[in-house]
Amino acid sequence: MDMKLEILFIPVSDVDRAKAFYEKLGFRLDADYAANENFRILQFTPPQSEASIIFGKGVTSAKAGSAELVLAVDDVGAVRDELVARGVNVSEVFHYAAGPFNNSVENPRVGGRDPEGRSYYSFASFEDPDGNRWQLQEIKERLPGREWKRAQTMDVATLAELLHETGMHHHPYETTHGKHDWWDWYAPYLSARQNGSSPEEAAAAAERYMEDVLR
Repeated sequence: MDMKLEILFIPVSDVDRAKAFYEKLGFRLDADYAANENFRILQFTPPQSEASIIFGKGVTSAKAGSAELVLAVDDVGAVRDELVARGVNVSEVFHYAAGPFNNSVENPRVGGRDPEGRSYYSFASFEDPDGNRWQLQEIKERLPGREWKRAQTMDVATLAELLHETGMHHHPYETTHGKHDWWDWYAPYLSARQNGSSPEEAAAAAERYMEDVLR
């Protein structure tokens, strides 16, 4: 199952003022659409982010300034400096006395980077014109288990070897079965091999596909 966080709603009171602010941040403007005087929607995407923010008029009933969001950055100091150069009022770099996002203690924020230089522990913060709060969280390396496994791109030599293997295992099927399109057999075989099946298991998967799906 593939689920990706797509949209976060930002409640604002002045749409054009918010638009100017997020443009100043360097966010990409994806859409600015007004259906009528009661509905206008804007979508912005932070640099290199797969998730976007949406705000506008008639979009959300949340109170302006009530959102709290976090942006992951490789180098919080460098990103802070760039935002300041763009005219954004950003806090000094800080860390949490009792650990990330722990506001339960007195004076939770401590000036300066995390003394141990750990990922997830160094921050800077800013607000948009309505008071929606953003934090920059430095993540140089994610903890184990905090990244989804992605399909790896196969180099040409490896792909050629796998195609040759597929052809070799397809040959016995081809000689004992009726006319068919070879790619219908190749596809389930290749898919099974790329997902960790043995050649024998992949061949069986291809035969099942041909029998169950294409009969």
